[in-house]
Amino acid sequence: MSVPQVPSRTVLVTGCSSGIGAATALVLREAGWQVFPTARKPADLDALRGAGFAPLAMDVADPASVETAVRDLLAQTGGSLGALVNNAGFCQAGAMEDVSRDALRAQFEVNLFGPHQLTRALLPVFRGQGCGRIVNISSVFGRISAPMVGSYCASKFALEAISDALRIELRNTGVWVALVEPGAILSRFRRNAAEALDRSIDRTRSGFGEVYAHEIERRRRQIKKADFFTRPPEVVARKILHALESPRPRRRYLVTLPAHLAEWAVRFIPQAWTDPLLARRVPERRPRPEGPR
Repeated sequence: MSVPQVPSRTVLVTGCSSGIGAATALVLREAGWQVFPTARKPADLDALRGAGFAPLAMDVADPASVETAVRDLLAQTGGSLGALVNNAGFCQAGAMEDVSRDALRAQFEVNLFGPHQLTRALLPVFRGQGCGRIVNISSVFGRISAPMVGSYCASKFALEAISDALRIELRNTGVWVALVEPGAILSRFRRNAAEALDRSIDRTRSGFGEVYAHEIERRRRQIKKADFFTRPPEVVARKILHALESPRPRRRYLVTLPAHLAEWAVRFIPQAWTDPLLARRVPERRPRPEGPR
């Protein structure tokens, strides 16, 4: 399998306010790419400008925002684009019994529907060129589902499914779709997950209410450092660079030891064995107050 090289070293990277997105923007620019990073908040856009980028305002959960950003991007690139990195995302934590329909919808808007809309909007450009690269940032939780983060797992499983389907649909077009599946990465991901949990879960109606309260405060105070299991975001950025530049890009890039272990477990260990292990992650539940939720 050989994929044509992209004619333009221009790339759109979503979710560049911090973490993987910010690191990817820097790594790709150092490799000679013209990077158009996106962010939602004015302060984050100002920070990207201060770093020498020409960022685009985009909220992937807002269809109108996606459309506007695509128009602005193509106006600046003359209608061409070498690659797209769908990185923007967040984690909706919480037991499935506590996640409302609205909260689940918000999870999918950001992690699935937004990237799908953006990809569809740019596919005519890639098809017209006869080449292009699309990199979707998934997760180890796109391969194995875990308790208390089921909503996030569901969105990443879905992203994996549409990425595989799209890659096959685009066979022989010169457009390649790759997935990157990180494990624990040093970023604001955990803190942002705590904020989402605080916003969307009614702790007063949950048997896990005290657990949630403790976890939210712990994540807000936590200062993580890179270690054997938690890697800096640049390791993900380098995998993305390979997916964009290699004449033989992979279908999947696993990042961190836990990601490799999860892949191995999915392939070779029966769920009858993994279920009891994962069940240890479920905290003690207290009876919740009765009433409509």
